[in-house]
Amino acid sequence: MTILCYHAVQPDWESPMAMEPQAFAEHAEWLVRRTTVVPLQSAVRTVGRDGRLPRGTTALTFDDGFAGLHAHLTPVLSRLGIPATVFLVAETLTDAGRAVDWVDTPPPYPLATLTLDQVRDMQAAGVHFESHSYSHLDLTQLSFQECVDDLTRSRELLESLLGHPVRLLAYPRGRHDASVRAAAERAGYSHAFTLPETREAPGPFAIPRVGIHRGNGVAHLRVKTARPYLGVRTSRGYRAAQHAVWTVRGARR
Repeated sequence: MTILCYHAVQPDWESPMAMEPQAFAEHAEWLVRRTTVVPLQSAVRTVGRDGRLPRGTTALTFDDGFAGLHAHLTPVLSRLGIPATVFLVAETLTDAGRAVDWVDTPPPYPLATLTLDQVRDMQAAGVHFESHSYSHLDLTQLSFQECVDDLTRSRELLESLLGHPVRLLAYPRGRHDASVRAAAERAGYSHAFTLPETREAPGPFAIPRVGIHRGNGVAHLRVKTARPYLGVRTSRGYRAAQHAVWTVRGARR
């Protein structure tokens, strides 16, 4: 099986990034019936050389920390008793905050991210939180030291707010290179996660995840958890999501 990457669970945002709540509930129910959903923190110890988890196991991750997760994710996880990890953009939890300006297909209203109170509420319900960098910059465009500083700042702030060690990182947009991977290790992380656009060599700082998009039903999920990931860029809006559907349909045939 594999590590799945979602973003928002939100009903009124027409974007490849935003799963409809009912669709996500159907995903979660299918995963519970067909797999063992394990915490990401234990999953990283069992990832094989191909970057996949042992047969029959799955881990759920959510990037960006959008506010809709509080209302639409937590109740499903609590009802089914399954774990999940949300990767937070640390700057969004500062007093000054951080506007969501990294989304290619935004809704007609300002996107909100989780507040600290909501994060703590979700923590109490069993949701785990890790780092999605400090400011959601393209880390491949930073110098090595700038990257180290961004990732260290994120880890330290989140640790102070969450009260637990933060050792897992999801690269913004999944983008990384050798310098970024070295910076992640220097900044104190033990593992980092990608969203491969092409086949790439997995490793502790390049653990692949499978992107799940709006419009992906259980049939798509079944294929994506059973077959090697055919990388599809996640930042090209609707065409990317539609191409993902065509890829899955082709794989099923």
